[in-house]
Amino acid sequence: MFETTIAGSLPRPDWLAEPERLKGGWKLEGEALKEGQRRACREWIQHQEEAGIDILTDGEVYRRHFVHSFLEGISGIDQNKKTVMGIRDNRYDLEVPTVTEAVSRPAPVFLEDFKYTRSLTDKALKITLPGPMTICDTIANDHYGSRPEMAMAFAELLNQEARELEAAGADVVQFDEPAFNVFMNDVNEWGIDTLNRAVAGLKCTKAVHICYGYGIDENNRWKETLGDEWRQYDEIFPALNKSHIDQVSLECASSHVPLSVMRHLSDKHLMVGCVAVTPDRVESPEEVAATIKEAMKYVDAERILPCTNCGMTPIPYDIALAKIKALGQGAALARNSLQA
Repeated sequence: MFETTIAGSLPRPDWLAEPERLKGGWKLEGEALKEGQRRACREWIQHQEEAGIDILTDGEVYRRHFVHSFLEGISGIDQNKKTVMGIRDNRYDLEVPTVTEAVSRPAPVFLEDFKYTRSLTDKALKITLPGPMTICDTIANDHYGSRPEMAMAFAELLNQEARELEAAGADVVQFDEPAFNVFMNDVNEWGIDTLNRAVAGLKCTKAVHICYGYGIDENNRWKETLGDEWRQYDEIFPALNKSHIDQVSLECASSHVPLSVMRHLSDKHLMVGCVAVTPDRVESPEEVAATIKEAMKYVDAERILPCTNCGMTPIPYDIALAKIKALGQGAALARNSLQA
């Protein structure tokens, strides 16, 4: 009960990459970079095990970005043709690569790194992939006739990747879809269809991570415009409850999400965000346990997986480490409270 997990990235150490930056550059090259990434992965696996985390991740330490690192392995994208586009409904502008022809996956993207991570632990292991809709909101399109058409093309490639990762020992394959909290009508019209295609045929646990974004300035300013109650989940959770996904994440810690939205997901397990991904403070174990207790008003205890709100790449390493320790300790407090 209350199996803990990490929603996404963990900070890369400052000897490996520029710290506290979303796409911080690598400080190593060649074989030194590969070994450095493996060392960082080993350290985070050990940290998670010592913190009492139940479903581990590689912390995405092999990647510079949760979307673009996957896209670098995909053909049909011109990495040199940069297009300025608004990200997450024009929350901020970025220069991004451009799809110029039909996309294909000439080789596995994350398989080699995952096999190494799998060799490090006997505990349950999760791998994360970008979701089809979020990919399409992070890259420019100069080939497909519509965004849904492009999303379905990427869903096919993601399914190929996910099947190979499952065969290599992934217990959970999670698709990251922060765009679901922005384009709610599109989620219902075609987003869930592309997500279902991405998970087709998988026998492992299938998860989707939906948050309000990394703890960066652009996202924090956007959150300030959302009012006293964040109701985006209300618009997408009913349809998600009918999807082929097993687990759904939601952001709860230090947010304005009314936890009553969990009622829409009566058929799913919920990754309940119990620690925020901002660096200003570390939650206490008691606060984590309190969030779990609040979630139990709307969800059976057996369906709750305490989790981080989102990825923690942009925050200091020591803060992230303290947060996952609090997550593990808080879940233990909640278990003990139920058993008392």
